[in-house]
Amino acid sequence: MYKLELPKVIEEIKSRESKQVLIQLPDGLKNQANEIIEHIEKNTEAKAFIFLGNCFGACDLPLGLDILKIDLMIQFGHNRFWKEEW
Repeated sequence: MYKLELPKVIEEIKSRESKQVLIQLPDGLKNQANEIIEHIEKNTEAKAFIFLGNCFGACDLPLGLDILKIDLMIQFGHNRFWKEEW
């Protein structure tokens, strides 16, 4: 239903050699969490985790990630962010 751009996710994980990846999803995409995790773990050497707390946008970062030794956090959203020139 959604274009999740998983090949870009895989490329980023590999380029950074990430081992612990946290995936943050808005509530509307959480039903695809297992599919995302399986794809990441099948195509990389990383262990992937889903943040199950609420997410209110890209600035809503979960705290305490250092205890999990997260190398990379990937946020999915319903809309693309566009950079505007001022």
